[in-house]
Amino acid sequence: MKKKTLVIGGIAAATLLVGGWALAQSADHGPGGMRGMGMGMHGQMGQGMRGEMGSGMRGQMGPGMMGMMGGNATVSERSDLHDLFANHDQIKRTVTNLPDGIRTATESDDPQVAATIKKHVAEMGKRVQEGRDPSLPIESSALHAIFRDKDKISTTYETTEKGVIVVQKSADVAAVKALQDHAAEVTDLANRGMVAAHEAMMKNGGGMMGRGMRGAMNGPQV
Repeated sequence: MKKKTLVIGGIAAATLLVGGWALAQSADHGPGGMRGMGMGMHGQMGQGMRGEMGSGMRGQMGPGMMGMMGGNATVSERSDLHDLFANHDQIKRTVTNLPDGIRTATESDDPQVAATIKKHVAEMGKRVQEGRDPSLPIESSALHAIFRDKDKISTTYETTEKGVIVVQKSADVAAVKALQDHAAEVTDLANRGMVAAHEAMMKNGGGMMGRGMRGAMNGPQV
């Protein structure tokens, strides 16, 4: 069991399924390296779709996938999110709210899902440390607040055989609330996968499509 400590002012594993999502660098293996679905910006599909096939959605882009379009996330980051959403039933997640933050444990008995969890957590931690919000349509105000208040948050994480345990703390009351709110959101994504991702996107106005429609009717959005 490896144990590392980061004070990155970040969401660490709390960005696990988001786009927001739960955190140390890892290689971007590009469209050819994705386990779930190879998809470009125009919705073209590659091979695989392990989770989607099981849902009878082969050859289609489910509504939850729109929540991973737009923003500045890499193709590799999007593919990891899709894989985690599609295989959400393989993920075990527990959250403990602390007086000054959260403790989360996100793991999977599936070795490939566990590896994706670790990779996603590492990449999101680096994003938070650098203040690079991926700005995906499924992101909540709590996640945006975590990026904004990154310097007020300390994060430690422990890599386990099956995933990651994260503890995040802050002396700032608003930052603590954002951490706890977002942790609950990530748990919902872990429990319901693409359905929860689609609902998050619609809550934010329908993602790119919603913003485009509003722009056409109301002019530029601030």
